[in-house]
Amino acid sequence: MYDHVGIKVKDLAASIRFYEAALAPLGHVLGSHDDSYAGFGPADAPALWLYAAKAAQGPGTHIAFRAASHKAVDAFYKAGLKAGASDNGGPGPRPDYSPAYYAAFLIDPDGNNVEAVCP
Repeated sequence: MYDHVGIKVKDLAASIRFYEAALAPLGHVLGSHDDSYAGFGPADAPALWLYAAKAAQGPGTHIAFRAASHKAVDAFYKAGLKAGASDNGGPGPRPDYSPAYYAAFLIDPDGNNVEAVCP
């Protein structure tokens, strides 16, 4: 249903470091960017846009990225923590969501809840 999502971030460089590390295991890369924005997604189709906004207010946004495997969810979580994110729920099954739902949750540099899921 959605074509792309944009969020405001206080520190674009910190957010780029986090998303670049955390999304690499899911097959997403940093695409178009300059000092005011950055786009992530497949190499030819960025779908997550970060916009520098010193007055950005968070937390509140929840973004979930589909992962191809449990291993990719695990790698997302590990890379995100290494890039400075905070834990918001380690990799594992979430049977209360659905019987096959496997996910991990991180808090990004702006306080947003970022998830990788292998449904």
